[in-house]
Amino acid sequence: MKMHFCIPVSQQRLDPLGGRYVLYSVYLDGYLFCRVRYSQLRRWNEQLRRVFGNCLPPFPPKYYLAMTTSMADERRDQLEQYLQNVTVDPNMLRSDIFIDFLKFVQLDTFSITTKTASLDIFLPDGRNIPVEILTSDTAERVLEVLSHRIGLSQELLGYFGLFLIRFCKEGKQSVMKKLVDFELPYVSLRSAEAENCKVGLRKWYMDPSLDSMLTDCPAALQLLYMQAVQDIEKEWAKPTQAQRQKLQALQKEDNQTKYLELSREVRHYGYWQLDPCTCDYPQPGCGAVLSVGKNEISCCITLPDNQTQEVIFQMDRVKRWQVTFLGTLLDIDGPQRTLNQNLELRFQFSEENRWPWFVIYTKQAFLLSSCLKKMISEKMVKLAAENPEMQIEVPEQGKHKKHRVQQSQQKDFSRFLPRKSKIEMANVDCVFGTIEEEDL
Repeated sequence: MKMHFCIPVSQQRLDPLGGRYVLYSVYLDGYLFCRVRYSQLRRWNEQLRRVFGNCLPPFPPKYYLAMTTSMADERRDQLEQYLQNVTVDPNMLRSDIFIDFLKFVQLDTFSITTKTASLDIFLPDGRNIPVEILTSDTAERVLEVLSHRIGLSQELLGYFGLFLIRFCKEGKQSVMKKLVDFELPYVSLRSAEAENCKVGLRKWYMDPSLDSMLTDCPAALQLLYMQAVQDIEKEWAKPTQAQRQKLQALQKEDNQTKYLELSREVRHYGYWQLDPCTCDYPQPGCGAVLSVGKNEISCCITLPDNQTQEVIFQMDRVKRWQVTFLGTLLDIDGPQRTLNQNLELRFQFSEENRWPWFVIYTKQAFLLSSCLKKMISEKMVKLAAENPEMQIEVPEQGKHKKHRVQQSQQKDFSRFLPRKSKIEMANVDCVFGTIEEEDL
């Protein structure tokens, strides 16, 4: 599936010789990832093409004359499409040419040199584990270093991920985003605009039954136990009173295995709960709390009369979804580093032979989209395992493995819709960079 890359803005700069060039601000999952020139991306494309040949998506052509405004906008759109499409190939994502370039532009954008550093990783039980890394180490590498520190089996790394987590008042936490494998956690943490932000370790799968794949590893068992305790304490998971009493007794006994077995019977265990947001159902402006997991989207909606209504959407009913930024980027020493101030995620679902849209306004729209993609991916893995006559390429523990799947099952999951309006920075409100996961 495609990654959430977008290039909402570009800026003209002067080079040391007095010439002009365009600097593109590339965002990933709503956060500024890097700033690059067209010439840098073109050289990178040439290097990739020497290795991967025609597997690469088309790259925008070079212009030898001055570009008009419409040409500049078209190039920006084309570069955006290129970055989205080039990340579809798992072999390319793992190549040194791909990773080394993205490491360089991240470090260069935020003026960080490669050096040894200590990075604190926040565990679900509240402890910080310091790990010695290089500032240029990717999230995949940092996770490997951390696994050695805590004794986590290398074969299980694909079940966990590193996340940017903001610590709010009264001990509450807000997950900002998952760090993709080629992101640099040290750089991402330093560049994040949010205060009290840390890099945290959490399990990264949406199907609670996958717990059984990890419990033979003592370190993995402890991590799952820590997260289960935390999720119940912060009410992401919602046990009945009887379940809570049994869980408290098992916690006192430190019986982690039995605690997890009972936790899997708890409502919303293993779900991701988003911060309170607003939605347009059943009418605009209603408050909502979303919990996502186990192949469903659960919405607790607060109506205008303060009554609550729970609506559940099974992923089988969801046809497509898209993320859109609604707002203005301010040109203050370059564009702001996050797009999460005015984000909208809308998904289309089946209802009595109709396909209405459910619209959610949340700063965690990209995280929600990642969760939806993860559920789809896990469903594909199950489908491939259940039907050996099918063939499809699906992710498995951080790697990709081919399974047989019928041609009719292969679908296009992701694309960006055309830019709806030209962006005038700090001038008019605009809608751009709409990401759509369609035809699921």
